[in-house]
This record gives sequence, structure tokens and C-alpha cells, in this order.
Amino acid sequence: MLDFDILEYQQRLEKTKISMANQGVEVLLITDPANMNYLSGYDAWSFYVHQMLIVIIDEPQPIWIGRYMDASGAKAKTWMYDENVMAYPDFYVQSDEYHPMQFIAEILEQIGQGNRVIGVEKEQYYFTAKSYEVLKEKLPNASFKDASLLVNWVRIIKSSQEIEYMRRAAQIAERAMNAGLKSIHTSARECDAAANIFFELVRGTEEYGGDYPAIVPMLPTGENTSTPHLTWSDQYFKEDNSVIIELAGCYKRYHCPLARTAHIGQPSEKLDRLAGIVAEGIDNVMSIVKPGVALEELEHEWRKSTRKYGIEKESRLGYSMGLNYPPDWGEHTASIRRGDQTILEPNMTFHFIPGIWLDYYGLEMSESFRVTESGVEMFTDYPRELLIQSPYQLPNDSNGIIS
Repeated sequence: MLDFDILEYQQRLEKTKISMANQGVEVLLITDPANMNYLSGYDAWSFYVHQMLIVIIDEPQPIWIGRYMDASGAKAKTWMYDENVMAYPDFYVQSDEYHPMQFIAEILEQIGQGNRVIGVEKEQYYFTAKSYEVLKEKLPNASFKDASLLVNWVRIIKSSQEIEYMRRAAQIAERAMNAGLKSIHTSARECDAAANIFFELVRGTEEYGGDYPAIVPMLPTGENTSTPHLTWSDQYFKEDNSVIIELAGCYKRYHCPLARTAHIGQPSEKLDRLAGIVAEGIDNVMSIVKPGVALEELEHEWRKSTRKYGIEKESRLGYSMGLNYPPDWGEHTASIRRGDQTILEPNMTFHFIPGIWLDYYGLEMSESFRVTESGVEMFTDYPRELLIQSPYQLPNDSNGIIS
């Protein structure tokens, strides 16, 4: 069963072809699994081997090419005709002698596409240097162009169905955050909190289950809160330590990230003050979100709000997000930072995460939001403050899976 109506997939394909024409691309080779899902519906954990979706500008349907054992899954999960699903035999997989791009190049030659302008996703995790070399060697009459973010930019404005999926992901994110917070006390280990978060991310709600997120929960603790992107250990939580929880609910590959900072016991005055500054900055930025505003204006509003407290931030403040696969839920297009002149439009969606990482401590507080016709919709409704945790396990808490 498809996650979207066939008409929506066809509309996405048509928008992609318009962008291809604008960039002078006749054949687009897609290896990003999120872009592949967006245009075809294909969803499987098969991206660890080479696979591709081929969009030909004057053909009505894309062609999926992947491993033989995955072809049945592609026929089941995509909207295209079965004859548009092709498979290479297993001797191409992780071989020193053969490469799947040899097979793909032969197919392109056979169907008369070997001498066209071909766009490839160079800046993409799943398209290797060897893949590019093999394609260029086997398609000597083709002209190659970098089309790394062509489909990503098509994805930046969401449909009403995509927005609904992100709202469901938001409810899952809130449940997972609650589960993580319940696990933060001195009788629990960091890995216990991560396990409870994962359980809620997959269990979802009574109405719908969750999906695996593109990034695992981040759980830096103590002095490690001075840096992002650390996960968890098997150490017990300690009193008077802070814990950052950054996670995302995920539904049908659509994400809603959420980050908060908890403190076990009584926080210091400087940490409590920092939380207030960040919350005020988020409030101020969200108050100016509306169509027609440039992303750099959001960054300027943040800087105006926090600079009076002596707070400076080197990294960007957020990014466009939604549909994705590991290792990232961001769309790699628009960023909330100085110099990004992307103009906000209705149904653009962003993760606003103005994390502050200092020498020996830090704080994260984030919001995922949608640009509406006149302002902003927050996907989650979670307390925007430093979350104070008791050092002691409450009677209804558990170190194991919360049931």
C-alpha cells in the first residue's frame, strides 16, 4: 500500500522534471534513499548496497534498479509499472571484479540514454567516488552534471499529507521525550534512558506506530553537554549533572525533531539563566516567522535577542527537515543562518535548534515548526524551559522498558 496517492507522486515527478529542464539535465540518477522514496514510494533498508532511481525527462515513469533480492520489495512499494523495476544479479554486490554501475550503464545504453546530459547526486552519502568513475567510464558519450540537491529543493515545500505525517511524528517525539525524562535519575544508566526512548519511538501511539529515526537519540551528560552529537554510555546518571536529550519522532520516514535539557537536582544560576535566554530567543524568532521573511532575518532576530546577554553562536540555528533516512533527518537545503536568503513559503518545515555549547557545559532547546499562510505552527507543545529532575527514582518509574 502506498503512503501517498499516485497523483501526488506524479506531481512530484513533474516538478522534478521542471527543475531538470531548468538545469539542463535530461536523465537524473538518484541514489539518495529519501529522494528515491519521495519520487517512487520505495522504502526499505537496502541502501547499504547500490540502488538507483532513474528519471528520464521525456518518459512518464522512473526506473528503479537495485539488487535482485530487493526487486520484489520495489514492486510492492512503488507506484510504477512492474516492468520499470529492474534488478542486477548478486555477483555485482561488493565485488572486486564487478560493480552495479556497470549494469546500470548498460541499461542506459540499451534504452538509448547513453549520450544524454546525465545529472548525478555527487554530494550524497550513498553515491561513491567509484560509482561516478564507473559511470563515466562506461558511458563515454554522456555529459555529466552535478545535480546533488535538485530533488531536495523540490521537497522543501510539503503537501498536506506530508504535514499530517509530521504532526504524527511530533506526538511520538513528545512521548519519547517523556520516556527519556522518566529515566533520568541516579538509579538509572544512560543506556536505560536510550532504551526507553527507542521503545516509545517505535511503539508510537495507540492509533499509529513509529518508524526508526534517521539519527539515534543524542544523550550527552555532565561535562559532555559542552558538545553536541554524543550518544550514551552505560554509566549511571549523577546528581548535579545536566543531560541533553535530542531525538526525533518518525512516521512513514517523516521526522519531527525535539531537544530539551534536563538537570538532576538543583541547577546552577548560570545554567538556569542560560535556559531563560535561549527560551526568550526562541520566542522572539518564532514571533517573526511568516511567508516572505528570509531565513537570515530569523538569524538576525536571534542575534539581536541574545547578544545583549553576551551570547554568541558560531553554528547555524536550524535547517529544513522532513523526509529522510540515516544518517541525517535534515534536507541539506535551506539553513537558518546569516547569508541564507531563502524566502519562507507556506508548508516549509524547519528544525530550529539554537544549541549553546560552552567550555564545560551546554544547553539545547529546539522546536520543529511549519510556516503557515500567516505565521507559524509549532509541531510539538513541550515546556520550553530547563527541566528539573529529582535525583531519586519516583515510585512509578522503571529502569526497564516503560509499559
